[in-house]
Amino acid sequence: MAMEIENFKIRAIEALVDGATQWSFEDDVVTYADKSKAPTDAQIAAKSKELKDAWDAAQYQRDRAVEYPSIADQLDDLYHNGIDGWKKTIKVVKDKHPKA
Repeated sequence: MAMEIENFKIRAIEALVDGATQWSFEDDVVTYADKSKAPTDAQIAAKSKELKDAWDAAQYQRDRAVEYPSIADQLDDLYHNGIDGWKKTIKVVKDKHPKA
């Protein structure tokens, strides 16, 4: 869990600072080469939450991706069962992992 929070914190900082601003992150401490360009802790926390919420909201997509048949199997399904048969196959996965 701590690693996950750190990943969102790092992504938040990357999103908040411009590409020219040099910074480093070690042992949960962020150091900026130019402190005047550093985002506040509140900005980092808000951006981290925004990124985590977006990640959590897309969980159904990650769950579906591992359960869909391979492209080759889907093409074979289309050939043998037509578009309606393929849709039935895909619908099983979509129903199992509904969009939030």
